[in-house]
Amino acid sequence: MRARMNLRQCVWIVALVLGSGITGGAVRTTASPLPQDRDQDQARKSQDQAHDQDYSKNKNYQQGVNDGRNDRAHNRDHSKKRHFKKDDDQKAYEAGYEHGRQGGPRE
Repeated sequence: MRARMNLRQCVWIVALVLGSGITGGAVRTTASPLPQDRDQDQARKSQDQAHDQDYSKNKNYQQGVNDGRNDRAHNRDHSKKRHFKKDDDQKAYEAGYEHGRQGGPRE
């Protein structure tokens, strides 16, 4: 009878240890981002920054910067809704607008 009770206790202890080990391992793997994910995020951020810098000489970007600064100065929310035929022109304007609205340095 005593051996049977010890065997049950051992089985429960082993089950608890294995269960907590599996759960703890799953928590650790989901909590920390993979190195390649961090690298991709950094690459995406640098691409976004490079993309904004490419627009700096674009007239639509400059117009967006001016509109953004003007709206910031007068506390307005995107007062001029400009639409361009080309997607690149629209993206340049919106990037400039955000830059100007956030108070980016003069270029």
